[in-house]
Amino acid sequence: MPSSPLFPLFADLGGREVLVVGGGEVATRKIEALLHAGAQVQVYAQALNDALAQWLAEDRIDRLEGAFDPAWLDRVWLLVAATDDRAFNAELAREAGLRRLLVNVVDDAELSTFQIPAIVDRAPLLLAISSGGAAPMLARRLREQLETLLDHSLGEFAGLFARHRATIRARLPQLALRRRWFEQVMEGPVPTLLQSGQRQAAEQAFLAALESTGEVASAGSVLLVDAGDGDPSLVTLKALRALNRADLLVCDAQSQPAIVALARRDAARLPLPIDDASLLALLLEHAQSGQCVVCLKPGNTFQSAVGGNLAQRLSQQGIVCEVIPGVGV
Repeated sequence: MPSSPLFPLFADLGGREVLVVGGGEVATRKIEALLHAGAQVQVYAQALNDALAQWLAEDRIDRLEGAFDPAWLDRVWLLVAATDDRAFNAELAREAGLRRLLVNVVDDAELSTFQIPAIVDRAPLLLAISSGGAAPMLARRLREQLETLLDHSLGEFAGLFARHRATIRARLPQLALRRRWFEQVMEGPVPTLLQSGQRQAAEQAFLAALESTGEVASAGSVLLVDAGDGDPSLVTLKALRALNRADLLVCDAQSQPAIVALARRDAARLPLPIDDASLLALLLEHAQSGQCVVCLKPGNTFQSAVGGNLAQRLSQQGIVCEVIPGVGV
């Protein structure tokens, strides 16, 4: 089993060769997913099941025959081993390692250098869930739960952003403004219209929002969030949304690491100033530059007069400020 957390990534396999070793039901599931991703799948197996034999007849896959030749690995991008022969799987993993080729050995995290996650498909939106090979059934159960929670219209919603990406970037070249516009669209009528099947109305509402990009506020904002005792299981939904809106996170990362980890990964981080005057100056500087600044403090500091006073002083400088209860009771 991997001794460190896996690095999540999404691979573009369109038109690229992938080798799958095995011809049974497990191999079939892996090959089906690879074909869906556009990969050119080559299969090496002593025998193919009915589904794979049909795909071979339809020229959807290619078959390699004869004795296994390690040189085959020189021309593929990924290797998937789906046999029940652990010694053979280990040899495949060794040969892949010599070539710095990523390999997935089904149900063997120790031999694998990448895992194939459980997928929630709302193309072009994809959600991947992995237990690092430790508990694949748990990952599948979570996928089942997410399938019921995530509306299928999310794919169409993501498609709208994809189709108009160039126009969006041209009209909103600044990342902070673009992010603010995205938030307005996501909280507007477009998702609801798509969920109800009103695709044309959703497209019109999206285009109307695109025409009104000039109305996006250029001023930044400050969100003052209490972190309680640092228990992430108590974080309120409003605080979680704030952490995910942050362009800049001002905090003492050492005192609330689990809550800080909930913030946007690409948000900049600055240490929390010791005195209130320095904190006010810091928040003003970055909010006035157009950033959404989230300030995180332990305990319930901002729920007291301290937070009210800081919010008032920011408001007097024309900065939108909100005090957010960070933890539920």
